[in-house]
Amino acid sequence: MTDLTFRRTTRDDLPAIVAMLAADSLGSGRESPDDLTPYHAAFERVAADPNQHLIVAVRDGEVVGTLQLSVIPGLSRKGATRTIIEAVRVRGDQRGSGLGTALMEHAIAESRRLGAALVQLTSDHTRQDAHRFYERLGFVGSHVGFKLPLEQVD
Repeated sequence: MTDLTFRRTTRDDLPAIVAMLAADSLGSGRESPDDLTPYHAAFERVAADPNQHLIVAVRDGEVVGTLQLSVIPGLSRKGATRTIIEAVRVRGDQRGSGLGTALMEHAIAESRRLGAALVQLTSDHTRQDAHRFYERLGFVGSHVGFKLPLEQVD
């Protein structure tokens, strides 16, 4: 994987990232790669928060993977800091190349560098292949997650 680099996301990376978000069964119905306006606003909010790390994997000058790493200081576990890995995506033509493993290993190493005592993530219950992938990396299915969609108030 010597041809692979990881770096912070820039605004110019958004088209490639949104395309990856929209390229799966879950994202196809909720993402809009033809209108990047909401993603630009979201990028500015995330980029302004020092506890948020948008990361891209780049190969041959192209964005081929992405994830968001959130740092959360807390009181539990004797005041431990944890990171949450979200929105992990690997471009379709790069799957099976080891890129996903390298991306996750980078996120784990970055979590250690940031002082985290725990790395956690959630994955949609339908993503059985992803669950096996995370388990191979040492993650343990330890909790049940819940979501509550909130109506946007204008």
